[in-house]
Amino acid sequence: MILKLKRTPGIFLVGFMGSGKSTVGRGLAKHLGWRFADLDEDIEAREQMPITEIFDARGEDDFRRVEYDALKRRIADVARGVPWVIALGGGCFAQDRNFDLITNHGLSIWLDAPLDVIRARIAHSTARPLARDPEKFEQLYHTRLDAYRKADYRIEIGQAGSPGAIDSILQLPIF
Repeated sequence: MILKLKRTPGIFLVGFMGSGKSTVGRGLAKHLGWRFADLDEDIEAREQMPITEIFDARGEDDFRRVEYDALKRRIADVARGVPWVIALGGGCFAQDRNFDLITNHGLSIWLDAPLDVIRARIAHSTARPLARDPEKFEQLYHTRLDAYRKADYRIEIGQAGSPGAIDSILQLPIF
């Protein structure tokens, strides 16, 4: 295992909504014997409302504040040496202050799924407030690519899906 992960054992999965972060994260954590957290699930549990309701009732700015607080709570465990695989929301890594926290407390892995795959995965979802407008959705996807490219590693999501992504992560020179 590389020194950075020994010091701060956090693996942060980044990528656009529907790229498979939660599914890959659960499988990777199970394989490694680490804990797993889905940051969006943390937020919903703490706020006692779905992400869509937070966006609708309080706006994206307030959601980003809540998201930052949730990330800080998870990172506190990582900083104490508790190993976590953490699936981040699609926009989390694109926020500068989140990026700084993540970079200082583990490794980031971008799950790079093609836009057509993502569209197919979320086609019937009502739980994604930023996917309501197809045109804005595509624009958001392209806008966030620059942020995702800053990740420590990139894993392409291909035909092998989540199991293939987990295998690809396990082949990275980090363990």
